Amino acid sequence: MSEDFLRYFPDLTAGQTEKLLALKEIYARWNSMINVISRKDMDQFYLHHVLHSLAIAKVIRFTPGTSILDVGTGGGFPGIPLSIIFPDSEFTLLDSIEKKIKVVNAVKDELGLLNVKPVRKRAEEEKERFHFVISRAVTSFGEFVKLSRKNIHSGSVNELRNGILYLKGGDLTEELKMYADRVKIWDISSFFDESFFETKKIVYLPV
Repeated sequence: MSEDFLRYFPDLTAGQTEKLLALKEIYARWNSMINVISRKDMDQFYLHHVLHSLAIAKVIRFTPGTSILDVGTGGGFPGIPLSIIFPDSEFTLLDSIEKKIKVVNAVKDELGLLNVKPVRKRAEEEKERFHFVISRAVTSFGEFVKLSRKNIHSGSVNELRNGILYLKGGDLTEELKMYADRVKIWDISSFFDESFFETKKIVYLPV
């Protein structure tokens, strides 16, 4: 899978491809010192982390100048892979755990990602506003909306109105009931063939 994912993104530059392919070695090295990714997930690194993160790029092409907040970024997902393919957008990667932000800082520095700003902070403490808030299933969708809607400002610059882009798997019927008339949901399996994505979705809530 190390290079297979590239077939889904044929328009990447040589520099972007090189950075994406460098990710596994960098994360493997840091993961041996600071465990931020499970061993099982490291074995499926490009599938479980990189390609899953890049699913967001299948529903929106962030315009230059777009600001994005990645809440609960962990080791840097989905923010790091997205920052590589959207170098003209600004990514703030937020996590409350210091060792995770240490890894994000290291990856950012090794790859020279000038559009990435790692921040150690709880989501409740973040006061800045952004065009989009993104995340990978850090809590229930309702809880996430309560946490992050304060961080979305008005003044859209993309085809999608400013809002939340949330990666989550499983049956979301109950979880999304109160937002049913407002959310848009994409099945990631409609973009990628791998069975890993069969139940995985992108949930978009304009705010």
